[in-house]
Order: sequence, then structure tokens, then C-alpha cells
Amino acid sequence: MKEIMAIVRMNKINATKKALIGAGVSSMTAQECLGRGKALVSMELLKGAQEGHEEAIAQLGQSDGLQPKRAIFVVVPDKLVQKTVDTIIDANQTGKTGDGVIWVMPTDDSISVRTSESGDAVLDEF
Repeated sequence: MKEIMAIVRMNKINATKKALIGAGVSSMTAQECLGRGKALVSMELLKGAQEGHEEAIAQLGQSDGLQPKRAIFVVVPDKLVQKTVDTIIDANQTGKTGDGVIWVMPTDDSISVRTSESGDAVLDEF
């Protein structure tokens, strides 16, 4: 089983939820978060700030910084990983900076608090 964590635009969360349900993945967690991608920061400016150059530090302080986003967490059996990732991409891809990012991470186990079931039996199985 794998945990899929996706950071998406705030205005895409409802489309993402509907798309995941349509793909057979009904269980998910979402959380408000703040973030920025590498496209919002000049790497030369960042390097200058790390080296202690006052001008670079001042310019970084003037930027908007972090943008409001949504973090989505889904744990699925291995057989649903690609379908889930593809669904998240389809629901969020605009081709513009800020579409988001997805991480796929191994998960050792899952346990239902209510029933004490564990493993894939706890997960969506479509």
C-alpha cells in the first residue's frame, strides 16, 4: 500500500474530490496549507541570500512568499496507485505554474479504529 500526498490549488479541491470518488477512491483527508514551488523563487536570488548578500535578502523579503494550497492525503493498495495519481493530475493540470505536486510514499499498514481491521481490508478496493 502507498500513501499519496498531493498539494493542489485551493480552487481545485472540489473537482479533485469528485474525480477521486469517480475513480473509486472515496477515502481521503484534506488540509489547508501554505506553500510555494520553485518557480516562484529565483534560484540565483535564493543563493545570494544564503551567501548573506543584503540585496538578495531584502528582495526575498518583498515577495508574496507562501500561497494558500490544499494538501490531500490518500492511502491506497498498490494496484490503485497509478489510477489515483492519474486522477489527481487530470483534475488539477492547467499547464500553468502552481498546478501542484504529488508524492507517493510507502505505507507499512493501516488499521481501522472502529473495527480493528488492518491492511488492505481498510482501504478502498475498486
